[in-house]
Parts: sequence; C-alpha cells; structure tokens
Amino acid sequence: MKKTYNILFIGILFALSSCFNDLNTMPLDNNQLVSEQVYSTSDGYTGMLAKCYSSLILTGQKGGDGGDGDLQGANEGYSGYVRLLFYLEELNTDNFLMPSSSNGLRKCLNMQWDASNASVITWTYQRLYMTIAYCNEILRECTEDKLKGRGLWDKMGSECATYRAEARFLRAYCYSMLCDFFGNVSYIDEHTGVKEIPTQWSRKDIFKYAESELKAIDADLKAPHTNVYGRVDRVAAWFLLSRMYLNAETWIGENRYTDALTYAKKVINEGGYPLASDYREIFLADNDQCSEIIWPLVQDGQKAQSSAGTNFYVKAFVNGPMNELYRTGVGGRGWGNVRAKTTLVDAFDADDVKFDTKDTWGNRKKDKRAQFMTALPNQKKETCDDKGQMTSTFTCGYGYIKWRNVTKDNRVPAQGDAYVSIDFPMFRTGEAYLIAAEAILRGAAGGTKTEALGYVNEIRNRAYMSGKYAKSGIRSDVSGTITEQELSLDFILSERQRELASELVRRTDLIRFGKFTKGNNWDWKNGVFEGADVDDKYNIFPIPETERTNNPKLVQNTGY
Repeated sequence: MKKTYNILFIGILFALSSCFNDLNTMPLDNNQLVSEQVYSTSDGYTGMLAKCYSSLILTGQKGGDGGDGDLQGANEGYSGYVRLLFYLEELNTDNFLMPSSSNGLRKCLNMQWDASNASVITWTYQRLYMTIAYCNEILRECTEDKLKGRGLWDKMGSECATYRAEARFLRAYCYSMLCDFFGNVSYIDEHTGVKEIPTQWSRKDIFKYAESELKAIDADLKAPHTNVYGRVDRVAAWFLLSRMYLNAETWIGENRYTDALTYAKKVINEGGYPLASDYREIFLADNDQCSEIIWPLVQDGQKAQSSAGTNFYVKAFVNGPMNELYRTGVGGRGWGNVRAKTTLVDAFDADDVKFDTKDTWGNRKKDKRAQFMTALPNQKKETCDDKGQMTSTFTCGYGYIKWRNVTKDNRVPAQGDAYVSIDFPMFRTGEAYLIAAEAILRGAAGGTKTEALGYVNEIRNRAYMSGKYAKSGIRSDVSGTITEQELSLDFILSERQRELASELVRRTDLIRFGKFTKGNNWDWKNGVFEGADVDDKYNIFPIPETERTNNPKLVQNTGY
C-alpha cells in the first residue's frame, strides 16, 4: 500500500512545478494554466492533493535535492519541513546537538536567534504558508460548480467533500504550528485575493480558527482505516485537537485539559490504531505496516527521495563506521552530525545506555527505547572536547539510533540504501496515551489518577516489553510499571522525553512545563557547555524580517 501511494500521488505532482515554483506565502492565482492543464482530469486533482501532503516531507519537484526546490533562495536539503522542525523543536532543547553554524543552526542550538540570523526559522514560516497556499488552491478548485463545469462531477463528486476536508485538515495543522511557533500571524484562506495584503490575527484567533476547522470537517473525513495509506482520516483530527487542547493554556491562556482528555481517549478507544507490539518497529523502513501510526508522511528511497525527511533522521545521526557495528540501512553514507545531549542519555537507566555489539537491537535492555551508540573508539558521553569547547568530533557525545533504514527482519529495503524508506510518524497513538495522562494530572474533569497511571504504565510496559508485550527471546523480566506515588507531572515530562525524542515535540513540551528558558539547563544552552538561562522571549520565535518587509501589517513579537 505504501508504494501505491508514492506512485499514484507523488509521481503526478512533478508536472505541477511550473505552477508552483514562485509560490511563497500568498495564494495562487486562479489562472488558465492551472485550470486547463492540471484540473482537466481527476488525476490532476489527485496530484494537487498529493502536493499538499508531500510539501511536508519532500523539498521540490525532482527529488533527492534535485535543484528545483519549492522555496526560492533556500537550501533545498535544509529547508524540508520535518528537518526544519528538528532544528526548532529538538536542537534547542535537552535532546540533541548538531554543531553546524550554517543557516542559523548554532543560533538555534544556543538559543540566541533573532528575526534575521537564523534562516531555518524563516524557512519554517515560509514552508507552512506554502502548504496553506496549496491547500487554499485545491479548495478553490475542488467545488461542485467547477467539477461539473469540467465534466468531472460524475467521476469525482463522491470524493469532493473528502478532498476538501483533507485540505482543510492540513491547513488547520499548519495554522496550529504557526500558532505554536510564531503566535500572532497572517491569516489567508481560499477567499483571500492575490493582491490583498493579509491581516495579522491574534494567537487566540488562529487557535480558534484551526479548532473550528477540525471540528467542522469531522463528518467529511473518512472513518478510521478507510482512506488511502498516507492520507488522513478523522482520527488525525481528533489527535490534533487533543494536542492543541493540551497546549491551550500556554498558547491562549485557556484551560482545555478536559477537552484534551476527551479527544485523546477518542484516539485510544475509537481510533483503531493500537499500540505497536514493539516500540522499535515504529521507526523502521517497513513501518507502513505499523498499527500505531495515525498520520505518516510517506518517504520512499526511490520514488520520494529527500535529504530533509527521514533520510536526515538516519544519516545525520550516524557516521560511516557505525555501519560496521550494526546495520544502519545507509551503509557508510552517514553524515556524522547529530549526537544526544547528556540530558537525554541521563533520562534512561545507565545500564540500558551501553551499546552491545552482540545485541544490536537492544533485546537484552530493560527499556528498549534506550537506543544509543556508545561503542565507537574513544567515544564519551560529554558533547564537548577535552577543553570544554564545542566540537564537531562525532565521538564527543553518544549517537542516537532509534531510526534505522531496515525492516523488522534487519534487511535493507528493496528501494536500497542511497535514500531511506522510513515513513515519518507525524501522529501516533503512543503520544495520545501520554496526552491523556498529563491532562488528568493537570485537572481534566472525568479522569482519575488511577486512570492516568494506567495510560503511563501501558506505554512503559510496551517499552520494557513486559506483561502482555513479552516476546520470546527478548528480555521481559523487569516490568516498566510505576506506582501511583511515583506518577507526577515531572515524571510525565521525563517519560515524554524517553518516548518521543526526535519526534518534534520537545520544545513545545518544555514550554508547557515552564522549563524551556529558565531553571532547567542543558548542553550549550545560551552558548555554554553547562547551559544557562535565557530571556523568556525565546518561548516564541520572531516573525522573520523578510516577511515583515513584504507585509507592513505584521507586528513583531515582544523582545525581538
């Protein structure tokens, strides 16, 4: 099913390059080129919907950083969406180090960015609006009147509402991320004129808009597991609502924890996406078979190549010699960029951290999520050199090897090892369990601490492969279960780190817990190895200066 999605959806969009190359943050013109050449067939509509999805995992029209990128003036490899989110959600937290200074990465690592010194912040802003513009385009064109006028209603009429609902979901997702990252941002929809200067909406209005859209499309999104692989169904909307409600107090000053619990429980109880029996299988090249992933961004080593998708999450996290110690799935092609910060390593039991060359999957570990590389020559946990300085030496710090371009049976996928074939799990049920538990501890009505404990222990038993998750040949003698006395909000934050590291939520988590800017330090925060407090303005990113130049209505966030 995964490969069918790539051929049918991704392949069609390459013909659209002439229509979308110059698109930045403004809606597309409703011109004859689009109408005649793209929307004359049902395949054209399918290709346009594919472009809405693929803009979040691919970088351009040719694949493999082929020089025809979506964002003009941007480094194609660096400016892919899920790679950008790594820089904005992981690099500036207690999880990972990438010592590069290019494109503002050192500013992100050190939490010293401003409105003009970090290109990766600007590209994130632009890519989110680019996806919104694609969604607006299909909403303008996929209407009953236009389908009938093009003689396509009989063929596509039954799918029209679904196509529109999926585009509205993707647009709502983008607005939720803009709300998180930038606060007060421009609003554009399918009715915004080409020459119209967008108005800046408040963070609360953006939140409310995304919320209303997700609720409005519920009936038109397909039921669980009835859509084509790689496209969303209504469970994705429930999940996004639960995540938004969990952060509502931080973002807009409203306590919506009861709503967070309600929608997280819908995902868990009604969604039909049960936890995978083995945590490690969520991040492999055959994860299109994983029961837990609600919304995957499809990546394929031959038909959907990119240095910015999961290719980054394998190659940047390994160096060449590591392939001699376990099967990375990319051979010796590792870039040797990203290492774990000491705070991520210390979140696990020290006994589980060590890499055993005779147990490369970590079957003998207690917590199977403790996936680190510690066996390279002269490797140490500290991410500094012997003089306490920043270094690009890959053995200063442990590698993080959760992502592997191999199948469950440890084979390189048929698509090869030049590019990876791991789908990126945007939403998965494991996080819904932790959302539900946290919402209860924050006072959600209708939930008990015993219920919250059950959600956390389900996640931990799966991680330890104990109880019902036990499998022959894999260690299961130590239970992951904790007691009610051990369960606290601080424990939830630590558990989210263990469960969700590299899944692009850590900055948002730390802000929600009040531990991002002050009183909680880690490697290289504020430019020093021991870490130091920074100004609270860093709880939100600045509106990029380039965007304020283009739109004089935009007011900069406080402190920038």
